[in-house]
Amino acid sequence: MSSMAVFFSVIAAVFIGAVSPGPSFVLVSRIAVSRSRKAGLAAAFGMGTGSVIFATLALFGLSALLMKVEWLYLALKVGGGLYLIYVGIRIWRSAAQDLPIDMPATPAAGGVARNFLFALGTQLSNPKTAIFYGSIFAALLPAAPVPWLLFVVPPAVFLVEVGWYTVVTIAFSSNRPRALYLGAKLWIDRVAGAVMGALGARLVAEGLPRHIWR
Repeated sequence: MSSMAVFFSVIAAVFIGAVSPGPSFVLVSRIAVSRSRKAGLAAAFGMGTGSVIFATLALFGLSALLMKVEWLYLALKVGGGLYLIYVGIRIWRSAAQDLPIDMPATPAAGGVARNFLFALGTQLSNPKTAIFYGSIFAALLPAAPVPWLLFVVPPAVFLVEVGWYTVVTIAFSSNRPRALYLGAKLWIDRVAGAVMGALGARLVAEGLPRHIWR
């Protein structure tokens, strides 16, 4: 397989992973519909930054380290899971708070930097992402890839992730989705909070020693 074919295979796999539903999708869509398009775009860049960090580290062998040092991987799972549970609780508790219709971005929504860092933290909270990228690279990249592949893959990952979550942001920050959200904010936020909490609880359960559950 040529280097160019390898590159497009990797990017196709990354795109499939990006569009798969998960905590990242839940967070970006909720920020876009409940705050503003600008806040959603900041979150999209946060997700892209988190992905490129994981992709770069995977290229340098982080995924192999996590697979060999089991306690480190399990500790990261527990820590990441607890963070997602915290995010879920925050979303659930804010469900009953009104969102003024005439204010696309409320003061509680924070600035661009806050939404960026919030999304970045959510993306980095899941060590499975590192394993995901490591698996893709191990399966599709040759043992000795040409140098240009190592330089272009991380930026390409960033563009794929940001591109997808930009589409999500535009879709969910439009007038109709926003109107639907305002009409059912309580239950939408509670479902979103429950999903985030459940995903976090799953990570924690996977990270704790098995004998605890026996």
